Amino acid sequence: MKKFKVKKTFQEINEKIKKGRAVVVTAEEMIDVVKKHGEVEAARKIDVVTTGTFSPMCSSGAFLNFGHTSPRIRASKVWLNDVPAYGGIAAVDCYIGATEVVEGDPLNSVYPGEFNYGGGHVIEDLVAGNVVKLRAEGYGTDCYPARKYEKNITIHDLKDAILFNPRNAYQNYNCAVNLSDTTIYTYMGMLRPQMANAAYATSGQLSPLFNDPYYRTIGVGTRIFLGGAQGFVAWPGTQHNPNVLRGANGVPKQGAGTIAVVGNLKEMIPEWLTGASILGYGVSLFVGIGIPIPILDEEMARLTAVKDEDIYTQIYDYGMDYPKGVAKPLAEVSYKDLRSGTIIINGTKVITAPLSSYYKARQIANILKEWIECGKFLLGEPQQILPSVEI
Repeated sequence: MKKFKVKKTFQEINEKIKKGRAVVVTAEEMIDVVKKHGEVEAARKIDVVTTGTFSPMCSSGAFLNFGHTSPRIRASKVWLNDVPAYGGIAAVDCYIGATEVVEGDPLNSVYPGEFNYGGGHVIEDLVAGNVVKLRAEGYGTDCYPARKYEKNITIHDLKDAILFNPRNAYQNYNCAVNLSDTTIYTYMGMLRPQMANAAYATSGQLSPLFNDPYYRTIGVGTRIFLGGAQGFVAWPGTQHNPNVLRGANGVPKQGAGTIAVVGNLKEMIPEWLTGASILGYGVSLFVGIGIPIPILDEEMARLTAVKDEDIYTQIYDYGMDYPKGVAKPLAEVSYKDLRSGTIIINGTKVITAPLSSYYKARQIANILKEWIECGKFLLGEPQQILPSVEI
């Protein structure tokens, strides 16, 4: 067991938050604190580091309950603004997935020439209080005799609306380029031929799981900023894989940890939960997530001072290799270089652009900081940490 010069607990930090005495900084600010004071003194001074990310997160969706109808229906098929939702749960429950598109219109749109419409936009419309057309069909039973039901609803008409995202806040993600001779349209955006541009995701040094690379403080029950409200980590996210190549301070160099998250959709706001239309690919949902990292000891102080120049990701060819499932990295690149606007790949200068918004990630980290300083947000101690590897 490691011996630390500084030791704090969740309970001690929460007591300081309640009394308005907790010292909170963002992940950006922590870099300078550790540089100036060193990790031990930084651990003594700082109680919580806040993080943030705002990015398309395809593995997202919401459980909705629209209440019993008269006569009652067993809604085996459900549509919201003509976007199919999964009805195989119970009589009037459904799950709307962020990437589901308007039925029969996968890539064009109900708004030709403008954008694709799908589950992510339905969720945004609900959160914004807009009217959404609910349509349901049932097969008719003695207890649920109705076979069809239609109604214009808002989120206030729903008995329950729960955001539940199976895989969010990927700890790292690919940088995508296109080596083919034609423009391609992917979930990473439009990639021009012959490696004319590169797309990347995550908010680098502000990104939540980069600041706790071994998940020492994150797990089931961790309270988080989610879509503008308080939410929770519900479980390790799908595809969570800590056993990957890691660099300095254990920072993964490729996709690693993920989290499943849950929260009350009725408390969220569209600024932090926004439908996305991705040209030639389909739809997704921009999700705002922020995780507070408690500084339990000097190791956590050191880990939360991670810098963009210390975080690397792999560059993949999405033109030929990735679709075949046999992709091997072309090279690796730091987030400092990616954020500079250009990178060099095999001697070629390539323009870069992010899918994630660093500006909004910074906003989330600052909002979370304010909530904690005001005593509105206490740390949720995980009841079970995310699967990890030994430090």
